[in-house]
Amino acid sequence: MEDIARRVLEMVGPGVEAEVFVGHTALALTRFANSFIHQNVADATTSVRLRLHADGRTASGSTTVTTDEGLTGLVRRTREAARLLPPDPGWPGLAPPTPLAGAGNWDEATARAAPDARADRVRAFVDAAGGLETAGYCRTMYAAGAFANSAGQSVSGRTAEVAMDAIARAGGADGLARLASWRLSEVDGAVLGARAAAKARASAGAVELPPGRYEVVLEAPAVADLLQNFALYGFNGKSYNERRSFAEPGAEQFDKAITLADDTLGATGLGLPFDAEGTPKRRVTFVSSGATEAVAHDRRTAAEAGAAESTGHAMPGGGAFGAVPASMRLEPGPASGAAVEAGAVVDPAAAPLVAGVERGLLVTDLWYTRVLDPKSLVVTGLTRNGVWLIENGEITTPVRNFRFTQSYPQALAPGAVLGVGPDVTTVPDGWGAAWRTAPALHLASWNFTGGASG
Repeated sequence: MEDIARRVLEMVGPGVEAEVFVGHTALALTRFANSFIHQNVADATTSVRLRLHADGRTASGSTTVTTDEGLTGLVRRTREAARLLPPDPGWPGLAPPTPLAGAGNWDEATARAAPDARADRVRAFVDAAGGLETAGYCRTMYAAGAFANSAGQSVSGRTAEVAMDAIARAGGADGLARLASWRLSEVDGAVLGARAAAKARASAGAVELPPGRYEVVLEAPAVADLLQNFALYGFNGKSYNERRSFAEPGAEQFDKAITLADDTLGATGLGLPFDAEGTPKRRVTFVSSGATEAVAHDRRTAAEAGAAESTGHAMPGGGAFGAVPASMRLEPGPASGAAVEAGAVVDPAAAPLVAGVERGLLVTDLWYTRVLDPKSLVVTGLTRNGVWLIENGEITTPVRNFRFTQSYPQALAPGAVLGVGPDVTTVPDGWGAAWRTAPALHLASWNFTGGASG
């Protein structure tokens, strides 16, 4: 791949600022429904992206044809496109030569996983569900990338990941289990299947509660939705520059228990060790003990913001939607000492928080969330895959799903966070395009506006 990047730069020639990213992605997916595997597919693709700045104009192009003819055509089309586009006075220039801060996370067993490895996890999930109807997927992926530009930056890296996302169903009620990692060995189908089945069985006979504000414990899949929306709308440098974001660096916008960071190179990080512009990834803290410190930038939004520099969050097509933290992480709270048992319904990571609730709700997952107001990040959506009433620290009654309308920053505002779980879980987001690592959260208030069908 390094050779392809170098060849494309040579084809562009002198007098033009150019950058080339060559990526190879191999994705394998095993999908099951009605407790049977019905699809096993694999796809491997090598793509080449070229961006160049010539005569004050910027253009981009891509191809999956890596022959000399294909690469020559990519260069020709991109240069022709640049001549037709208007001038680009905001061009920020190319990333300078900078070494990588780390290699990122790689696991050979994950990258080379055979269909049998995924099927074994599906089998374990189905068996652990104890006869309940199950559905979901297990997938493995590895990606390798090489980047080079005419300013002399040249980097390469690789990453691997595995994800399992599945449900068990009992009498129309679904129980969820979801996990992502860069280590195949960390995804245990039996553990996930047992958890999903326990949630499904415990949802039988759900009652309807009136809408209103409830104290809640959000498990990691639900917290992941908060992080996804924070990444897309809150800590997005383009949104911040255009004053569409709630973020105010220097202000104490969150409870002191909240620390948010993006760390691709960390122990739970997923992704290549550099971004689409060749800027090396590093840990970036967006919120530290409640105080907003930064937003994510690519080179263009950093230049627009003045003194800021790229945080390593450039993405393909980022000119349209900005820089987005793909591996945002909510840091866990302190360990609570002795292990707390809260029953099979509760994810062990949430058990210490459930034990501290006098009366509230346990929420497994949020879905179909839509932003009503980006500036205040008011979001509407539904609960899913299990809600239960908590009374005096114990799960007592399954509850029907709610619709909610809630400002996510307000839910985590100073004084609103009653607890942060001591353990984190990495889960794929709703689009399966990014990863969020989160503990469970105990919040003082969540605004439920009605039943899920209302």
